[in-house]
Amino acid sequence: MRQIEKSSLMFMVSMMLSSFIWADHKSAHVDVKVPELTVKAVKGGQIFGVNCAGCHGNNGEGGSGGPPLIHDIYNPGHHANSAFIQAMQKGTRSHHWRFGDMPAQKQMGLSDMMFVVKFIREVQQANGIKTKTHNM
Repeated sequence: MRQIEKSSLMFMVSMMLSSFIWADHKSAHVDVKVPELTVKAVKGGQIFGVNCAGCHGNNGEGGSGGPPLIHDIYNPGHHANSAFIQAMQKGTRSHHWRFGDMPAQKQMGLSDMMFVVKFIREVQQANGIKTKTHNM
């Protein structure tokens, strides 16, 4: 094989491999079971649907713009409720996934954010996500 053909082949292989690596993060998705929710969690689910689902999926299962929130990495021992509130209030830098930074959700008030957290936690619990001590 000529050098140019080898280089082209190597480039194509490396692009395919890197696309699989990125695709793993970009298509992050989990199957989510939504239980019967409390009144507060139902309200939180409605608020989530309007403000968060566009990136994180309808029930926090993940989407093309954001990671799944119904995921063990977001268990209460690793991401406390205050971490969710802070992320919504101030935005957050990308640190677990490769979706990019999350912008602040300035259209949401604190009470709406608290309802959203209630929704996330109840759905997490129904999907077997429990508090685990975080060790660094």
